[in-house]
Formats: sequence, structure tokens, C-alpha cells
Amino acid sequence: MFKKSIFLSAVILFMAVGCKTDHKESAPKVNSKKPNIVLIIADDQGWGDLSSNGNTNLSTPHIDAIAKNGVSFKNFYVQPVCSPTRAELLTGRYFPRLGVFDTSAGGERMNLAETTLAEILKGDGYATAAYGKWHNGMQPPYHPNSRGFDDYYGFTSGHWGNYFSPMLERNGEITKGEGFLVDDLTNKGLEFITKHQTKSFFLYLPYNTPHSPMQVPDSYWGRFENKDLALTYHGEETEDLNFTKAALAMVENIDYNVGRITQKLQELDLEKNTIIIYMTDNGPNGFRWNGGMRGKKGWVDEGGVRSPFFIQWKDSLPAGKEINEIAGAIDILPTLAKMTGVDPQTERPLDGKDLTPLIWSNGKDWQPRFIYNHWGGKTSVRSQKYRLDNENQLYDMENDPGQTTDISKRDQKVADTLIKAKSEWLAEVHPKLPREEDNRPFTLGSPDHQFTQIPARDGIPHGNIERSNRYPNNTFFTNWKSERDSITWNVEVLSDGEFDVTLYYTCKAENTGSTIELSFGDSKIATKIVEAHNPPLTGMENDRTPRMESYVKDFKPISLGTIALKKGRGNLTLKALEIPGDQAIDVRLLMFSK
Repeated sequence: MFKKSIFLSAVILFMAVGCKTDHKESAPKVNSKKPNIVLIIADDQGWGDLSSNGNTNLSTPHIDAIAKNGVSFKNFYVQPVCSPTRAELLTGRYFPRLGVFDTSAGGERMNLAETTLAEILKGDGYATAAYGKWHNGMQPPYHPNSRGFDDYYGFTSGHWGNYFSPMLERNGEITKGEGFLVDDLTNKGLEFITKHQTKSFFLYLPYNTPHSPMQVPDSYWGRFENKDLALTYHGEETEDLNFTKAALAMVENIDYNVGRITQKLQELDLEKNTIIIYMTDNGPNGFRWNGGMRGKKGWVDEGGVRSPFFIQWKDSLPAGKEINEIAGAIDILPTLAKMTGVDPQTERPLDGKDLTPLIWSNGKDWQPRFIYNHWGGKTSVRSQKYRLDNENQLYDMENDPGQTTDISKRDQKVADTLIKAKSEWLAEVHPKLPREEDNRPFTLGSPDHQFTQIPARDGIPHGNIERSNRYPNNTFFTNWKSERDSITWNVEVLSDGEFDVTLYYTCKAENTGSTIELSFGDSKIATKIVEAHNPPLTGMENDRTPRMESYVKDFKPISLGTIALKKGRGNLTLKALEIPGDQAIDVRLLMFSK
């Protein structure tokens, strides 16, 4: 009922717009080897952070070349923040349907009944890998290795505290990065492409920049540190120019790495059989030049949700074609399924549409539609011509892309149509608010996986214990002063078993001697901290502008022993049986291995 009424309403709005594409192309001939896919998504890069979109403050020739050699969607929409967009592109469904309602502490997890693009492609024989910021669940079966990716390297939570050789993971096991993180992730991607060049592969590269902390190698920062920016933010809000310069420097580093990927494909003679996508996950993470659009990351207005979307498939997609019809992250799965000839069997119906009629033909039968954006209890609706904002103000986006003039009174019929569409969509997807309690426990001991990380991020401190930063991702617990203090995690053990447990800690020399106990139900293990490890906080030495997130330090692993866990749900509890000094330890992570 909802979809039918929205379709009829959308027809009214679409008639005035018409079809903008007047030429026709043909779909490619079937190749005996299905096309590879490289999907690159930047983190917190705005639509305007590209030279191809008119920004003269920076140069992005390699990203721009994907548009030049392929197809660019001029009105492509993602969600206002990271994890919702990533969930949508992987599933083809709007994020409130998926259990995603936050960007931290478990609220970023996709429900387990969802089917991902990686699972679909893997089932059709593709080799699959993801290298970078996952941000859709840490513990298996939410982990990328459980969602269709054969190989994973990066970090699974949201923002990270250090981009130079940081603590990372490889398929669940803790490891150390090698150099600047985006360069490192690209290196892993190049190795994957080389290894799998003779079979079809899906490489997902969710980069972590230009998300803060604003760290970038000197060679890139040097181009911007003393540079006068020709284009600056147009609105009343204050632009932090130093932050902007750091973000643009990070984007130029991304561009360099995109060039490395495309060059490798050319060297291996894979370019003609590889689909390359470049996009971002939300609007810019600061007020800076963004084509005059209203809003930034976190906003449901145009500037917070419009993303570049470039797709190249050399000699199979028309080079340089621009498409004006609205589209979104939800369309990626059905479009790639069509291009690869893979049957997109999913447990639940898709919200997205196959975009190939717009790409390969004149789109004369393309049906009108709405795209919905939502975050923090705010919702906007985009039709081909209009945007209805969260306050039900209406804007003509073709003539007023900056959303400066509300025309809802003048075009009441259009406004009423979009208000009705918004109301019906909210009733159908029923988004949770971030403040609502998420009753899903953190999973531990998935039968199909050796490792489970239980980080401080997901824990609850009791007593004196404090989190190192109010933003939970990448934090640690500190200020552990009393035997009455404790840390708990709401977990569900998925299978009986014995688990070796490693604790990642720091401790001053004068505070050694604490006995730390871990318990779950009737099972308990304990060890005494006899070795001091008190490294300094780091990160600030590489920051180009002050950060919001926690600083980090080097945590030392120590074995807590082997604990027998029974299947079931309960509190995993870490406490101190004795604290001979002023404090016990700082805690970053528990690692379970079976």
C-alpha cells in the first residue's frame, strides 16, 4: 500500500521534470569471466572535495578520471553519517530496517538476517575482501568475515585514534599496521588484486579518511599548510581553515591511492573487466566549500547527504556520461548484481533500484521515485526536483540548490505529497532514536570463528572507572581505584567452549600487583599484574588540528588464562580482587580465542 501510494504521488512530481538522457547505449557482451568489482568509499569527504566538482583548492586527477572514463551520477544520495550509508550499500535496504541506529557501542550493527553484496558475490564464486573501516559490527557473526568477506584487514569500529602504524586486525586477530593507514589499506588491496587476477573478485576499500583525527603525511600537509584557499564556506557558520586544509590534504592522499589501484588494474590487463566505483559516506566533516549546498555531516539537508558517485567499466559503460536522475546507496547492490549477471537472492526485499537502464539506455521508462534521508530523529525527502526538509519546508533543488527559499506555501500540493511520503516511510521503517536502548547483546564465541574482540568501547564502567573519551570508539577504561569498581559487558555466548583470554592493559610501576578477575556465570579466571607498562598517550604529535576523539597508547597483552563458557546470555565482568597501589590498570581490550 505504501509503495503504491508513493509511486502515484511521485508521478505527479516527475511529470514536470521529464527524462534528461537522450542517447542510448548497449549493455556489454557477456565475458566468460564475470567482471571484477572495486568499490572505494571515502570517510567524511564531501561532494565538493573533488576538483571535478569545481573545487580549485585541491587536485584529484585519479578520482576525476573514473568519472571521465565512466558514468557519474550528479544527484546521488547517501545518509548523513558513516555506518548507515555503509549498511545501505552492502544490503540495498534503508538502514533503519537493518537494526542500525547509532555509530558506536553496537548501534552500528546490521541485523543478522540481512544479506550483503559480498555474500551474494561470494556465493557466485567471487573472491571477496574488505580492507579499511568496516563500521557495521565487530564481533562475529556481525564481523566482515561473517558477512561474505574472505579476507579482512583494518578496524571494525568507527573512528580510529592513530593513522600511522596503528593497532589493527587481520581476520579477527590483532596486528600492527604498516605506515600511513590509507597507504597500508591500498597495499593490501593491490596484493589482493594481484593474487586473484585470474578469477572474479570483489574488493571493498572503505577508507578511513578524511575522518578525524586529522592526520596526514608531511608531503601532503606541506601542500596546504600555508596555502590560501580560493574557495571557502559560504554560510554563517565558522569555517576552521586549518581543519579544511587537513581534510583536503587527506583527500589528495586518497586520490594518490586511487591512482595506484587503477594503475595496477591497467598493468595486469584487468581494467576492461573491472567495475570501479568511487563514492563517499556522507557530507563533509566540517563547514567548508561544498558547492553552496546547505549542511554538512550529520545534517539531512542536501550538503549532508549528496555524494559523488562515479562508476567506470572501460569499454562497457559510456565514457563521460552524466546522469541527473536521483539515485542512492541503496541502488548499488541491485545495480552491481545486474552488471555481473548474479542473481541477487536476499532474505528480505530490496529498497534499491537497478540503475542500468539509466546507464545503458536513455531511461525513457524510468519511474519517478523518492530518496529518504534520516538521522537523529530528523528526516528529509528528495524527489527529482524538490527536497522537503525536516521542518517540512520545501525547496526547488534545480533552481535553489542551497535551500534558501521555502516554497511550501506556493507549491502546497507538492509539499503535501512529500509530507505524506515522509510520514508513510517513517511508519514503515520505524527508525529507532539513538537514545533508545538496544537490547542486542554483544556476541562471543561464534562457532565458525576463532577470535572475538570484546573492547572497552562496548563495556559499561562501574564505580570510579571512567572512559578515556565521551566518544566510545577507540577508547579505554581508566581511573580504576577500588575493589568495588568493575567493568561489565552484556554478552551472549553462542556456543559452549574453552577460550584463551588475553587482556590488553597498561599499568604504572607503583601500581603493579593488582589481581584481575574475569567472570561469566560460574566460570572465573584471574591473574596478577606483575609487569609495569606505562607508555605515554600519543596521537597529538601527528594531529594537524586538535581532535575530539580519545588519544591512544600502546597496550600490552597478558594472558588471563583459559575460561570455560556455556552457551547463554549474561554479564561478562572484569574486577580487581586486590589493588595494592593507588589504581589498578587501564583496559583497552579483551581477546577471546578458542
